[in-house]
Amino acid sequence: MCSRCGAVAEGPQLTWTCSVENGIRRYFCDDCARANLRAIEGRLDSPWW
Repeated sequence: MCSRCGAVAEGPQLTWTCSVENGIRRYFCDDCARANLRAIEGRLDSPWW
């Protein structure tokens, strides 16, 4: 499940983005990852973006 929008993967999450924040692994769908690419590359925690 996407940690940002709640989308559910219909199979393996091969194209989703994975982030570890405060020791917790979070997954983001393609749409959320694309919309927040700069924040992800800047290593900002997801609550910030």
